[in-house]
Amino acid sequence: MVTPLDALPKIGVPATRALAGAGYDSLRKLAGVPQAELASLHGMGPKALRLIEQGLEEHGLALG
Repeated sequence: MVTPLDALPKIGVPATRALAGAGYDSLRKLAGVPQAELASLHGMGPKALRLIEQGLEEHGLALG
């Protein structure tokens, strides 16, 4: 299943809240963001990071 660039992948509520709090409300906005920056957000775990990376890869994009 391809994740639309205008949405976030299906990740947990804490990770979704962390991204929203940091101003990331779509997969498109996460392209090029350093992985360490996202990992430092409270509520962002390894599974959520993996799902975000997979969603970006579906569109030929990646974290920074």
